[in-house]
Amino acid sequence: MRPNIVSEAGLRTRFGQWWDNIPFLTSAVVIICSIIYLVCLLVGYDSFVEICFSPSAIISQFQVYRIYTAIIFHGSLLHVLFNMMALVPLGSELERIMGSVRLFYMIVLLATSNAIFHVLIASLVAYNPFYSYHYLMNECAIGFSGILFSMIVIETSLSGAQTRSVFGLFNVPAKWYAWILLVVFQLLMTNVSLLGHLCGILSGFAYTYGLFNFLIPGTSFYSAIESSSLLATQESSRFPGRGRTLSSSRSQTTPSDSTLEARLLDNSNLDHSLDVAANTTQQQVLDERRSSVDSAAAVARGNAHDQDSLVSEEDIQKLVSMGFERTQVEVALAAADGDLNIAVEILSQQVCI
Repeated sequence: MRPNIVSEAGLRTRFGQWWDNIPFLTSAVVIICSIIYLVCLLVGYDSFVEICFSPSAIISQFQVYRIYTAIIFHGSLLHVLFNMMALVPLGSELERIMGSVRLFYMIVLLATSNAIFHVLIASLVAYNPFYSYHYLMNECAIGFSGILFSMIVIETSLSGAQTRSVFGLFNVPAKWYAWILLVVFQLLMTNVSLLGHLCGILSGFAYTYGLFNFLIPGTSFYSAIESSSLLATQESSRFPGRGRTLSSSRSQTTPSDSTLEARLLDNSNLDHSLDVAANTTQQQVLDERRSSVDSAAAVARGNAHDQDSLVSEEDIQKLVSMGFERTQVEVALAAADGDLNIAVEILSQQVCI
């Protein structure tokens, strides 16, 4: 009996450690989708036609709620299991980069844009003068997979990877990764919404190319929410530090954090401590940092020709599309020597200050 007890305890401990490392919003989505599926299973609810995404119902009856109810309901155990297993690594990575509040806003934005693309394409196919095909208008789609395809595009773009592995079987160019997954899922699975996944990819590319920038608030918007009394006092391992989730615990820091912080301080001429407790002293530090950032931005603009090889307009647009201010993005990229991942971490640390 003792080996079994040790084995079970070890498995329980490993699962607990794995679960604790999942940031707040990602774990919340997993819990919500799982509970909704279990409740539907227990009560025998299967009338998904009432809550699914149906272009005809949205247009004719203006049932906008379907845009958001459709993404949290799933039709089978495998459906919810596969979607949540895919969400955990994707959502965790993006949440640690963006923060919980920013990621939540991005999910709502992607759900809305996916729905708009879906309705537009279905309407064009159904009401074009050449060949009318009304099936897409009456399609009933549910599941989180449309958002997942958007996340795949965004995460691949932010990672800067040149190739991606498809289920560990073979590597493909990163720019084709989402498209190949679209074809693979369509071939291997039945009852899969091709248009729903396609619209997720289109929304992901629209987001990365900055087409939604006019809908994305600035850094001050997220900072105001993250510094609210509700989030500021909720210091836990699941939701640490003013609504941000840069790590699973306040005591856990990556070795690169101090290096990144030091590099940012060196490039911005910031000589004061980041942990000033008194409010008056903290305000002075923030004022000095703002002036330092402004001067660093002026230097960065003055040396634009020297930085062309390190800082590209495409990288700047990627970070601006995440809601960071352009001036901060330019300074962070210059401090990171053009490394996109390091620049994101620098910007995230600036938001936490």
